Amino acid sequence: MRKLGVMNTSALPAALAEIVDDFQALTEPERLQLLLEFSRGLPELPDRLMEHPEMMEQVVECQSPLFLTIETEQHDGGTPQSVRLFFKAPPEAPTTRGFAGVLHEGLDGLSPAEILAVPDDMPELLGLTRAITPLRMRGMTAMLGRIKRKVSALPQQS
Repeated sequence: MRKLGVMNTSALPAALAEIVDDFQALTEPERLQLLLEFSRGLPELPDRLMEHPEMMEQVVECQSPLFLTIETEQHDGGTPQSVRLFFKAPPEAPTTRGFAGVLHEGLDGLSPAEILAVPDDMPELLGLTRAITPLRMRGMTAMLGRIKRKVSALPQQS
């Protein structure tokens, strides 16, 4: 039973769909290289979070120490209009950093509704399930789940 081939990305937000399409267009070794590029592209934390690590939550399902938090930008009425994502992962954990980089580039700045609409199995669409251990894939799925849980706890628009 072959679960993946080229999967339909139309249900994904545009930036995330483009990333998934990029991964799907590559061979497995090239996908790993692209993941490393995302690792190198993960933005550093702003000073306010570096100085207050207690504001971040550890994703314990990840093999390497990964911490994340979200912030929102509100507009009229005080309901969140966009979500900003922040990740902290050690440089010596390129797979974990790469997954965080994919999620950052694909989800940062989106509305809460757009993030909540991302399918829970999105990490599988990257086509890395044979190249990356199941435990590491579970870590990326947990990162997405943690982001969605934090977003779902935000005040909702009426």
